[in-house]
Amino acid sequence: MVYRTFEQVVSAVHKHREKRVAAVAAANHASVLQAIIQAKRQGIVEAILIGDSAAIKRELIALGGEIGDYDIVHATDNLQAGEKAVALAKEGQANFLMKGMMDTQDILKPVVKKENGLQMGHIMSHLGFNQLPNYPKLIVNTDGGMVVSPTLQEKKEIIENAVSAFHALGYSLPKVAVLAGVEKVNSHMPETVEAAALQQMNQQGEIGGCIVRGPLSYDIAMSASIAREKNCACPEAGDFDILVAPNLAAGNILGKCWSCSAGAIMGGVVIGAKVPVILTSRGAKAKEKFFAIAIAALVALGMEKQNER
Repeated sequence: MVYRTFEQVVSAVHKHREKRVAAVAAANHASVLQAIIQAKRQGIVEAILIGDSAAIKRELIALGGEIGDYDIVHATDNLQAGEKAVALAKEGQANFLMKGMMDTQDILKPVVKKENGLQMGHIMSHLGFNQLPNYPKLIVNTDGGMVVSPTLQEKKEIIENAVSAFHALGYSLPKVAVLAGVEKVNSHMPETVEAAALQQMNQQGEIGGCIVRGPLSYDIAMSASIAREKNCACPEAGDFDILVAPNLAAGNILGKCWSCSAGAIMGGVVIGAKVPVILTSRGAKAKEKFFAIAIAALVALGMEKQNER
């Protein structure tokens, strides 16, 4: 299974009879509601909209949505909206969470509360799924949104989070490139040392279900011809599914470069809790939020099926 476009992801969601339910916290935001309305009309998800109920209804009407199509739960402020969304996931009434017009911490705080039971004992990390004009399939950039300066152990968990999401999407052996400025180990460049260690962990079976290569420079990871020119023996060059950035700054810059300068379409989700969490930027377009919903719905379906085995 390989997804080459977001449209293929949407088609895959359509094939499942079970509709996933999104709990949208602070839902009174135009682009979020546009994405939810589109997803609802296409039969991808049902949605519970949480926040200022009067504002949500006004926005729905303005966007041509039908108030009766949605469960609307009133919340007095954003923190309460986040808590109510998480409670719905905890109770099994929602399969994934989505952030609306609120600070990220207002939804993440209740997610990581031990008593809510959504935290799984390791880190949560962001997966930016990107459709690039000149790359043959969807590619993930991680982590550009959650873990500021990951340790070696945290990078291992970032890879494991990404791989678990790809397995949920139906990939059997996703290919992971651990990025650095050069493709050779240099003791003065710690990210190269850690990349080599992660590759070794993979070869020794400590990181399973995937192929990990590193350190790799970005150009080698993305181009088989450049890998050949540089005499780098990397069979997966130009065919990676996941790029692991050395830190949040690098991952964030890479994602924004793709989006702003390369015409990429991005749909992002956070993995590591018991349900996916959509934390798209408030400045993201409705189209990107719609694709993030499709990704989250398909990942949630896959995770649930894995848990049933």
